[in-house]
This record gives sequence, structure tokens and C-alpha cells, in this order.
Amino acid sequence: MSIYDIPVKTLAGEDSSLGDLAGKALLVVNVASKCGLTPQYTALEELHERLSGRGFAVAGFPCNQFGGQEPGTAEEIAEFCSATYGVTFPMFEKIEVNGPGRHPVYTELTAFPDAGGEAGDIQWNFEKFLLRPDGTVAARFRPRTAPDDPEVLAAIEENLPG
Repeated sequence: MSIYDIPVKTLAGEDSSLGDLAGKALLVVNVASKCGLTPQYTALEELHERLSGRGFAVAGFPCNQFGGQEPGTAEEIAEFCSATYGVTFPMFEKIEVNGPGRHPVYTELTAFPDAGGEAGDIQWNFEKFLLRPDGTVAARFRPRTAPDDPEVLAAIEENLPG
């Protein structure tokens, strides 16, 4: 089974999967509305807009496991993302990324090590995983690495389809 086959729900509550984004380089990010790193939404949206025509997408998964920084309902999260950051990239349901309730998508992702060789739990909001167009993990970036960091941009460029 591929990460693309794991069922997820959209932020609107509709059945979906990352399979809808198969064939693209995909940056999967656990997001939060009330975090010191929340301004990363700006760079995430800019990347999504600039590279979507080249086979790239961002996928956001709200999570309230870090300091209770994503307390809102799906509707509140959608409104915040749209009104504050103009988010157009796909947003999925609020999930858990660590612990016994960890969503299966994150069970797959957290098995992949970061550049320092460390796999395992998500450290905080805005941890990023770059998926290749075939759904395998190409890179893992910790929360403080900005979406427009040269290392992230180079990894995205290397993994764009075609």
C-alpha cells in the first residue's frame, strides 16, 4: 500500500486521499493557526502558487498536539487560512501526528529520517515532508526550516515531475 492509498478527509469533511495529488512533488506539512511559525503559511502559499504549474503542491494537515495551537473547528481553520494567508493549497482534516492516535499518513512519514538521520516523532508544528511524484519520501525538514529555505527549494526542484 502506498501513502497515496491511505484514506483522509478534506478540511470540508469529504473523503479523499493524497492519491488525488499523485504524480506531483508534494510538500506535506502539519500546520497550526496560533503558532510562532504560523507565518510560514505565506511561503507555503507562494511556493504552491509559483510551482503548481510545474507539478508541485502543498498539502496541509492541521494538528493541535503542540501547545494547543490549532484549537479551531474545521470551519474556523478554513476561514483563518483563507482570510489571513489566502491559502489555496489542499487542506485536510485536523489529525494527530504523534502518539497512539497518529494518523496512518504520519505513521508512514515519520519513519523517514531528517538530514541528520533522525526519524520518529514530529518535533512541532510546520514539520515538512517532500514526497516524490511516486509517493515516496524524498526529504524531511524540521519545523524551523522555512519553506523557502534554499535547501527546501533545491529538493523541490530535484523532485518536480518530468
